[in-house]
Order: sequence, then structure tokens, then C-alpha cells
Amino acid sequence: MRHIALIACVALLASCGFQLQGKQRLPESLVTLQVDPVDRYSDFTVALSRALISSGVRLVDKAAPDGAVLRITRDEVEERVLSVDARNIPTDYELIYEVEVRVNAGGKELMAAEPLSLSRIYSFDETKLLAKEHEKEVLREALARDMASIVLRRLSAL
Repeated sequence: MRHIALIACVALLASCGFQLQGKQRLPESLVTLQVDPVDRYSDFTVALSRALISSGVRLVDKAAPDGAVLRITRDEVEERVLSVDARNIPTDYELIYEVEVRVNAGGKELMAAEPLSLSRIYSFDETKLLAKEHEKEVLREALARDMASIVLRRLSAL
């Protein structure tokens, strides 16, 4: 009975299109890709490069004349104060990660410049300054990974 239930679960997962996160099947035109970033060492660029490599893409420094180029035209992190206490000290912040990417291949635009934005809210406590700074860094890295995952899904749909 257990074997039948296990086989049924596996068949259900296989039929619904389930895929492991991070592994996306990309079109043949994107197997070799040049990434042209605004900032080569930003969290988003590093996360996207890792995601592309794990999906089987070969990253090159200079694309062939008919090769694919992914341009990151915007890669910014913004922090806004959401609320303050009675002493006018911030208590909540919003961290916003914004990127804009476009893809060209073979002289054609495969994906037009598309602005993407993700945000997270975190609380601030001045008595725990070091911990809150670390939390902000962790959130920024998580936003960059999430954004890279979104871009990878968009590329797999081309």
C-alpha cells in the first residue's frame, strides 16, 4: 500500500511540471551568454551569475557577434524610513532592490528592458545596532537571490 501511495505522489509531482528551484531550462540561444552588468560585484550580479551557471549556461567575457548578451542597466538598493517613534527615531525601514535587465541575441531583442523591484520591511532597534545592520545585509542578499530567480524564470520563458 505504501508503494502505491509513493508511486502516486511521484506521478502527481511529475505531471504537474514540478522542478527543483534554481534549475531552469534555458533556450538554446542562451547556452553561451555574456553578462554586462552596471556593477560586476553587486549582490544581484553575483547571484544571477551563480544561478545561470547552475542552470548550465556558459558565461563569457565577450559574446560573439551573434551571441547573447544580458545587460543589467540598473542595479540599486534603496532604504526608506517607514515609521518613527515619539523621539523621531526610525523604528521600521523598507529595503527596496531594483534592477532592470534586457537580453539581445543575434541582433534581435529577446527581452526588452524590464524594471523589476522587490522590497522587504524590517524593524530597527537602536539598542541592537550591530544585529540590525547584519539583518539588513542578510535581507539585501536574500532580495538579490530572489531577484536573480525571477530573472532566471523570465529567461527560461523566452
